[in-house]
Amino acid sequence: MYAKLETRTFLALLVGVSLAFVFLMKPFFGPIFWAIAIALIFHPVQQVLVRKLGDRPNLNALITLCICMFIVVIPVLILVTSLVAEGVAIYQQIQSGELRPGEYIDRVNQSFPAIQAFLSQFDINFSEWRDRLVNAFVGGSQFLAKQAFGLGQNTFQFFLGLALMVYLAFFLLRDGRALVELMIRALPLGDERERLLFAKFAEVTRATVKGNLLIAIIQGALGGLIFWILGITGALLWGVVMAIMSLLPAVGAALVWVPAAIYLAAVGDLVEATVLTVFGVVVIGLADNLLRPILVGRDTKLPDYIVLLSTLGGIVMFGINGFVMGPLVAALFMAFWGIFIREFSEEAHLAQSAAEALKPGRGEDSGSDVR
Repeated sequence: MYAKLETRTFLALLVGVSLAFVFLMKPFFGPIFWAIAIALIFHPVQQVLVRKLGDRPNLNALITLCICMFIVVIPVLILVTSLVAEGVAIYQQIQSGELRPGEYIDRVNQSFPAIQAFLSQFDINFSEWRDRLVNAFVGGSQFLAKQAFGLGQNTFQFFLGLALMVYLAFFLLRDGRALVELMIRALPLGDERERLLFAKFAEVTRATVKGNLLIAIIQGALGGLIFWILGITGALLWGVVMAIMSLLPAVGAALVWVPAAIYLAAVGDLVEATVLTVFGVVVIGLADNLLRPILVGRDTKLPDYIVLLSTLGGIVMFGINGFVMGPLVAALFMAFWGIFIREFSEEAHLAQSAAEALKPGRGEDSGSDVR
């Protein structure tokens, strides 16, 4: 009795201390998560280095981390800085009156009066819709301006998070395999199940980060290029915005280039509007429709609609990290239920077979057959 009390008390304290540790790490969720993602994505690179340089954990992890910095971290920092700078410039132009989003919407309405008639069929007030669009546009540029101001004020916090991510990524690259084995020993789920779940976690994280980021880079680059060719102001900004929007499956970059094509048609630039529409549908849209199922859906083994819904839900719940967290939760959900169906349905089937074998009638039949 006393031994059971000791065990239960220890388990209760173990759960309490674990929850306290999770809350303690909550402010650093972003850096920790992306350090894990970096370690998973660049693990194959580290394995190549192990075969080339031998078993030198510190050197291999350091070289892998440097490759990650030059390929991913530094370019992302440059793009984010450029996005914020472009957003601040547009916000200043709005404040000075050089840009008037309301006038652009009015011009579209004058050129296409059918839009207002169509909206009125659904009891949608065009003036309210116009004001909301203007406020959203101004609010977006104001948000970027605030981010630039906040980045200047919180430079230490930003670089602290970046340094923490890089620091953790180094140790995860070096000791990741040992940490996984330690967790497999500690978790009471069964080694086979735990290895399956860890493999699914790594597979989905690697697929969603690589796939979504690659698609975002491709669509953002294509969108920024066509905007620059057509002479649209802020091509770099809109390219980065399309890259961010492309994290949303199916709709993504079209949220940027479709309004731009409509505006070009409204002001009489029919050739530019046609070129942008054809390029957006054929090139930008095709990149999403072809690459996303191949890079994300195939590797995660999730249906396209589950990828879409889980990505949207993840972004709502976890913010920008949700484009990875959403599909990850969905994949783990399906993995857990797959294990349950495979193992417990087999146990139920075996128990049912044993019960049928022990029925009196079946036993007598068996005896008569033997006789």
